Amino acid sequence: MNALLMPVVAVQGLWVRSRTERLPEASGPAGGAAGEGAGPPVRLAVLGESTAAGCGVGTHDEGFPGCLARELAARDRRPVTWEVVGQNTATAHRIRHRLLPRLGGGLDVAVLLAGVNDVLTRRDPRQWGEDLAAIVDGLGERAAHVAVTGIPPFEAFPSLPGALGRYLARRADALDEVSRRVCERAGATWVGSGGIVPEPVDPDFFARDRFHPSASGYRRWAGAVAGHLAF
Repeated sequence: MNALLMPVVAVQGLWVRSRTERLPEASGPAGGAAGEGAGPPVRLAVLGESTAAGCGVGTHDEGFPGCLARELAARDRRPVTWEVVGQNTATAHRIRHRLLPRLGGGLDVAVLLAGVNDVLTRRDPRQWGEDLAAIVDGLGERAAHVAVTGIPPFEAFPSLPGALGRYLARRADALDEVSRRVCERAGATWVGSGGIVPEPVDPDFFARDRFHPSASGYRRWAGAVAGHLAF
């Protein structure tokens, strides 16, 4: 980005921080079940930052974990049990050291939602890669299949002015490139964020803070990720 625009980005960042509502994490059970069918259920876990924690919706069942479980159950006609461990503002470092140890083993699928806070706190791609590799390896010890989602497209967020959104999107691209390499090495699935947010932007995709997904947004995102999961 043109260095002359950096003061604009800084001012826009302060403005957004002062005006954006901080939504609470979802309430209710941090686990559940979806679907019916014969045989043992698919065991799903979701780990990560505020989108895993359900900011933007009232319950985890309305958020990404519940939506993904229903998508998988409908697609494969199998019951799915799910659990979630998430925390608002968590970086990959916190996920690695504080949240990952809370997950048990014996999982069929584990999905990681992370990276937004690493972009916002301007973490170095090398630091991101080290933490991400440790998380993916840890999930691989707990689950037969591991998926890492790409960082959502900042430039599409209604809450972010243009210059700030583009700056954050470029930082996200650098972390996503590291994520692809980490997943390739570890045999995990990387699921990019392209096409998740409709164009033109559908305001119903976002919660009232215009930053986190709404229930509709989580359903769309979970549907996109489900199409990349195989077990």
